[in-house]
Amino acid sequence: MFSFLRRPAEARPDPAELVRMAQAGEAIVIDIREPGEVRMTGKAACALHIPMATLRTKCDPACNECAPELKNDLPVILYCASGARAAMAARLMKQLGHKQVWNLGGLSNWQAAGGKIGR
Repeated sequence: MFSFLRRPAEARPDPAELVRMAQAGEAIVIDIREPGEVRMTGKAACALHIPMATLRTKCDPACNECAPELKNDLPVILYCASGARAAMAARLMKQLGHKQVWNLGGLSNWQAAGGKIGR
């Protein structure tokens, strides 16, 4: 493919740094997987669970149903099972006005970086 047709890759912070930020309360973590997936594997211990289907209303600061945790302008870290849905969610959250949004990838990336799992 011609190099001028490719979009530049977004820099992805180190997963260990994202885990550190989340555990220090410097960022909000959102698990966007479906409820059944979370029941089977658990989720990041500090994560909000907002399934992809409800992301638009639960993450839109202009919506009455927006999660209160998202109204403080902290960076947002998203993950799903593999990172594909989290990439779509990151684009949506940026459209909704969130300034710093990162795709961590999957729950396995969280664990590999030292993040704890909760139920």
